[in-house]
Amino acid sequence: MSRDTEDKSSRRTFLKATAATGTVVAVGGVAVSGVTGQERQEYRFGGEVAGWQGRAPSQVEGQTNPTLQLKDGQEYAFTWENIDGLPHNVALLNREGEVIERTEIISEQGATQTLQFTASTNMAEYVCEVHPASMRGNIQFEGQTTTAGEEEVERFMPRGAGIGVERIADGFVSPVGLETAPGESDRRFILDQVGQLYVHGPDGLQDEPFLDLGDKTVDVGGREGSDFDERGLLGVAFHPNFQENGRFFVRYSAPLTEPPFVSSADWSNVEDLQEYDHMEVLSEFQASDDLSSADPESETRLLEMPSPQFNHNAGAVEFGPDGYLYIPTGDGGDADDTGLGHVEDWYDGNEGGNGQDVTQNLMGGVLRIDVDNEGDDLPYAIPDDNPFAEGGEFAEYDGLPEHFAWGLRNPWRASFNDGELFSASNGQNLFEQVDIIQSGGNYGWNLQEGTRCFSTENPNDPPEECPTGTPDNVRGGEEFIDPIIEYPHTYEGRGVGVSIIGGYVYNNDAISGIQGKYVFGDYSRTGADPAGRIFAATPPEGEGMGTETGQTTTEGGQTTTADGGQTTTAQGGDDQLWDLEELQVAGAPNGKLNKFILSFGRDNEGQLYVLANDTGVITGETGEVFRIVPAGEGEEVTTPQMETTTTMADGETTTMAEGEATTEGGGETTTTGN
Repeated sequence: MSRDTEDKSSRRTFLKATAATGTVVAVGGVAVSGVTGQERQEYRFGGEVAGWQGRAPSQVEGQTNPTLQLKDGQEYAFTWENIDGLPHNVALLNREGEVIERTEIISEQGATQTLQFTASTNMAEYVCEVHPASMRGNIQFEGQTTTAGEEEVERFMPRGAGIGVERIADGFVSPVGLETAPGESDRRFILDQVGQLYVHGPDGLQDEPFLDLGDKTVDVGGREGSDFDERGLLGVAFHPNFQENGRFFVRYSAPLTEPPFVSSADWSNVEDLQEYDHMEVLSEFQASDDLSSADPESETRLLEMPSPQFNHNAGAVEFGPDGYLYIPTGDGGDADDTGLGHVEDWYDGNEGGNGQDVTQNLMGGVLRIDVDNEGDDLPYAIPDDNPFAEGGEFAEYDGLPEHFAWGLRNPWRASFNDGELFSASNGQNLFEQVDIIQSGGNYGWNLQEGTRCFSTENPNDPPEECPTGTPDNVRGGEEFIDPIIEYPHTYEGRGVGVSIIGGYVYNNDAISGIQGKYVFGDYSRTGADPAGRIFAATPPEGEGMGTETGQTTTEGGQTTTADGGQTTTAQGGDDQLWDLEELQVAGAPNGKLNKFILSFGRDNEGQLYVLANDTGVITGETGEVFRIVPAGEGEEVTTPQMETTTTMADGETTTMAEGEATTEGGGETTTTGN
């Protein structure tokens, strides 16, 4: 869906402003207010990516990101415990989004921190500067009690085509994938993250799993103090000749073992390997003669990658039209592409990391292997034209031969369409992106987040200039490839999304409004509530769907200058970015699925599916799979009906049922569908 020039210009201006004016991550100690002798009131919270969890006093207990009711001039203490062991801090912002007071960032699970301050009426919000989209609450002072109207606000994405959804299966914990085998139309294979691969057929979901790897995976959801987990059963791909040979390939997270590992990487000299979190495994399994089930003991491990952190594991596996297996890999986890397990790269301006390294490990990119042949010492062969293979573009340079592309953070879901490999990659603090993967392509992480510069020291306040490619002494110099899709976590102070979920190009003709568009989504608008969103992207007018996998292109839209053999950029425009819209779920009163969106799927007829649950974490059995259908053919989608009170940016409040109105980043409440 094309937008006019005025809309694009507005969006471009916002992206530039976000990169230039983001708040600064703290490096100092705990902030302390002046001592006035009056009694200090304490608010207590648990801090995790999902949001600030209120603990005390009773007014905030059990609430996520509750509004703080303060009195001007009163002394307060904000005390919080790190629940999930990820980096967080707390900062107080004024109405312009500027930091008034802040604490240092801490990442030790169970650690506590206190911010003491004197309340003043210029305080508007409290946020975690590392996760500002989801860990964000309002501050309200006495007298700010008028009722807000339902004024329409400017949207980052326009409302798009209407769709319907019909539920085809439920009862999962965390459904993270739906795949179909070549030559089949009646069966869909559904991945439950906790270790089971189920079959959904003409008679519904089969009781017994097609494959159960629950005993082979790590204890998914068993992280101390948190149900959030990115490990587990993450991907499956069926051999192109599955109907004849019964071969299929699975990605999952296994307990860490001792080296040597099955890959071309040398782990013998890696320090602190015993402190790594788990093993990322690619294995081949064999189906039964009638293809109705698979034996876990038929496993052959093809590739093993020790993973230092629990997160950023990617997980997709896809056969390309060339018959080779493509394997997107995460950068190893933690924040910024730094910390345990991240290596030094060619760029001294940022710490880390694996996204720009191609010699020491296989993380932060896309691998390509030949599973129909064996190598000298490996159970797979290397395609002759892989970038670092003998016939590849970078054959004269050092690089592990499995690498096909690099410079990615956490590619969550990937799909082929007409020879092009679309890969969504989770951003960190500011932007999400989708790339078309090319042989030898470098997608910029951790120098860039989307099309913008990235700073490991100040991820919320990136520089205006940074390299747009490697210097001449690194593989002869290669330009970074910009994404085709980019969107911010927040726009005009309101949440857009926090974690991109890759999708598929819609090639069925049942829903004309999304025909030929790339359909994808986001986990949650803020990360704290079941408010996943479904998007669609269309190439700019006159542009095709992209560049075929294996070719290279030169990206436009950047102003460049030479700088010590590297190319730098003053953050440029987004003329090459695709036009975006938010699809509207016709059966829901607010136009949304009202779930945490976890994945998308596509069958052999081109029909699309969306997979979601109510919790966003590894708990319960609320996971569901929906088929996307025309708007008039879907079922009703209910919304949570929990009464909440929210505060507008100007201090006004409104009370209504959740699902009728929602609070987005920036402290403003928007009406249904925004």
